[in-house]
Amino acid sequence: MASLAAAELLALRNRVPVPAVRLDEAAVATAFLSERHLRIDGRAATSFAPLSGFWQAADGWVRTHANYPHHRARLLSALGIADTGRDQTLVGAFSKELASRPATEVQETVYAAGGLAVAVASAPAAAGPALVSTRDAGQSSPRPLLPASVPAQDVRVLDLTRVIAGPVATRTLALLGADVLRVDAPQLPEDADAHADTGMGKRSTLLDLDSPGDRQVFEDLLSQADVVVTGYRPGALDRHGLRPEMLLDRYPGLVVAQLCAWGWSGPWADRRGFDSLVQAGTGIAAIEATADGRPGALPAQALDHGTGYLLAAAVLRALSDRQATGGGRHLRLSLAGTASWLLHDIRPAPTQTEADTYDPNSWLAETASPYGLLRHALPPVHYNGAPANWAHAPTQWGTDLPNWA
Repeated sequence: MASLAAAELLALRNRVPVPAVRLDEAAVATAFLSERHLRIDGRAATSFAPLSGFWQAADGWVRTHANYPHHRARLLSALGIADTGRDQTLVGAFSKELASRPATEVQETVYAAGGLAVAVASAPAAAGPALVSTRDAGQSSPRPLLPASVPAQDVRVLDLTRVIAGPVATRTLALLGADVLRVDAPQLPEDADAHADTGMGKRSTLLDLDSPGDRQVFEDLLSQADVVVTGYRPGALDRHGLRPEMLLDRYPGLVVAQLCAWGWSGPWADRRGFDSLVQAGTGIAAIEATADGRPGALPAQALDHGTGYLLAAAVLRALSDRQATGGGRHLRLSLAGTASWLLHDIRPAPTQTEADTYDPNSWLAETASPYGLLRHALPPVHYNGAPANWAHAPTQWGTDLPNWA
């Protein structure tokens, strides 16, 4: 979808026929495992932290997420476990504590403390979560994009996302020529390996929106942006005046794309979540269970990557629509929506055979970066004439000036 949307936008800008689109399954498969294929000076990227994973509870299983220091601290505090800093000892105490409690009790206790834990197959069914929802918003004159060599050339994207799905979307827009500026709060550092993977083609700056000076800088950036992409839980940015309705009232031609974990309605709509937790809560982990009943996971973080490329496609389509009719667009996607689509709306793939395997090395490249030499997955988005790689490596997280290129 992202490849086709990119080709259509390029054709619309240049008033030419839509270039042919071709996808290589091996390229897609490699890209969906980009964080696992990443090597930094030969070193594999860090994976899940010791306290992130499946744990047996008194009556079932729980999936936890503690990759970020603040999530680890909240998880341990909620369960009354002192952080000794010695992971090997801590894992034993952690496992024993969870085994003494019902799974949903762990889930709700940790959630109340701002942490992340989900009982397997416990998520309430959302009211038919849409794969992508879009609505026209605001009234403005068409904002024609000039002829260009790549679809998103001269498009300015404010990237307010973290972890995988949102950054994959904005990484794709950067590939296609957008000027993507990621903005993070200085008190929430990003994992360096994660940024090395998803920061390709983008720039990264730090702004504290509670600081008047930084807020003014952000407002200047916002006033010149074409697209704002957010990946925080619903309502988290409202206190900064970044609710979509407010943004579109102020900037009627803006494209506002929102991403969340659990969908936009229902009792879990405002909860934090990651791909691994949504797989657990929606029942994917139960379907992928091993013979002994231990929950499993998809071969890739497919909710993250799939939703990321869908989000990029939705933004590109919104830019095409705006090119013709003007006005802003409000887009919403969720990991739970993608999970529902995988569970209920597509045919299962046939069992893989040896003939279906592939060599990912054909879809890996090496790029020098401030983090070291990166061996990374190439982009899977392709149409005739599409860029084969990003224009530049990721910059060091938080080191770029807060301005448009």
